[in-house]
Amino acid sequence: MNYILTHIHQLIPVNAQGKLKLSGKDMASTLILQDAWLWVKDGKIKEFGLMSEFPENISEVQLMPVPGRIIFPGFCDSHTHLVFAASREQEFVDKIQGLTYEEIARKGGGILQSAVHIENCSEAELYDKAFERIQRLIQLGTTALEIKSGYGLNLENELKMLRVITRLKNNLSITIKSTFLGAHAIPMRWKSNPEGYVQEIIEEMIPAVGAERLADYIDVFCDEGFFSPEQTLKILAAAAKWGLKPKIHANELAISGGVQAGVQANAISVDHLERIGSAEISALQNSSTLPVLLPGTSFFLRIPYGPARDLIAAGLPLVLASDYNPGSSPSGNMQFIFSLGCVYLRLLPLEALVAITLNGAAALEISDQEGSLEPGKKANFNITYPLPDIAALPYYYGESHIAHTAVQGVFQGTAPSGYR
Repeated sequence: MNYILTHIHQLIPVNAQGKLKLSGKDMASTLILQDAWLWVKDGKIKEFGLMSEFPENISEVQLMPVPGRIIFPGFCDSHTHLVFAASREQEFVDKIQGLTYEEIARKGGGILQSAVHIENCSEAELYDKAFERIQRLIQLGTTALEIKSGYGLNLENELKMLRVITRLKNNLSITIKSTFLGAHAIPMRWKSNPEGYVQEIIEEMIPAVGAERLADYIDVFCDEGFFSPEQTLKILAAAAKWGLKPKIHANELAISGGVQAGVQANAISVDHLERIGSAEISALQNSSTLPVLLPGTSFFLRIPYGPARDLIAAGLPLVLASDYNPGSSPSGNMQFIFSLGCVYLRLLPLEALVAITLNGAAALEISDQEGSLEPGKKANFNITYPLPDIAALPYYYGESHIAHTAVQGVFQGTAPSGYR
């Protein structure tokens, strides 16, 4: 595999010059090359530049002109729950009629309803459904993602979900990271004794997950009505003994202490952050923990959007992810997240692009290999249909602008004319 894409209208490599993430004002300063070329060899980026400086001594390399097109890194979605057994559109109707997320959860809906669906679904069927979802996401430009368990809420079904994720990892060319989220909600059998479920997670689930090496990360829903900061830290401490790194659901529903708990535990990221203030931002500034906003959830639940501009003004490396799940964000389309980032979070297009590529890869701990188009990194990239400027992609919301997606240089589905 050795080809050069030429006459690229705009090439946006998100060239971080060796940095693993971009923070604050640097998120808006990434390079845009007009009329460019991109050389792919053996599944990796070899070189790129301007057509006016195209090397004359290149031979035995396939040249593919893509005039009018924009090329940028593949989307890296660091927060999904896409292994689920059934949709929850009735709850969608309940929300339209005025029920809140918390009210639906209290009557046995939400996460608990998805747990019932998982219990009644075979591992093979669960795998097939997730596989189809990922194939659609690849067509929409995603080339790396994280998947959580959390709809099992008992040992057998949490392991079922994690085994499905492991099989997806092994059978797909995109990078997939797995997260154990047994602490997603308190199951009905423990409603009167939440501490009992915390002990079940610590004493039964974590050792089993760790022994089978089924997860890269541990997550806890640290929020009002779910798990307290104290319970969260107890679970994370137990998981650390098995090498599971923390990623935290924090401050979706309230100022919960979840951000501070995540920072205290050296979490890779704290995700949601719809309800944070200066104390949470200050805690993040004094840590290596990445702030991840999930604007698809805010859109679908009609709850506040996280303060993206405040996080960037504080010099932080903002990440955006989809939160793809059947209850609060039933879409993994990162092009829509791109639009939401610009429209509701008031991000500049380049800031939003960095948040869903390089910084998303940093939240997956793969930004040394993915998330930007730098020599030596994986050739994971998207080619748009003809567009005048990268700002047109989030501007024209609601439709796909991705014509071709390459994973390690190999085009998934359709390829540009002349590709062989």
